[in-house]
Amino acid sequence: MTTLKQFAQDYVPTQMNNIADLEVVRTDVEIQEEERMNKEGDKYTVKYITVEGKEYRVPGTVVEQIQTILTAKPELSTVKVSKSGTGLGTKYQVIPLG
Repeated sequence: MTTLKQFAQDYVPTQMNNIADLEVVRTDVEIQEEERMNKEGDKYTVKYITVEGKEYRVPGTVVEQIQTILTAKPELSTVKVSKSGTGLGTKYQVIPLG
């Protein structure tokens, strides 16, 4: 049995991963959309993929970049997403791999 003290010391707040945390992303992975609630109790909609049982958030700007790349390269099967900045200043770059 775990004590409250031990639990608190080991506690890591849950946070959704980001698509940029993955080394490679397949373009045929199923994307899901769900309404959730933040800490303040406000509802928001999140788009995410599930890879190996973990959820990874997919920002709209990433989807837009993949859409543009697919226009020129419809056979695209994998991408890498890099991320820079934080908060509202976060920028994403989608790199086509194959």
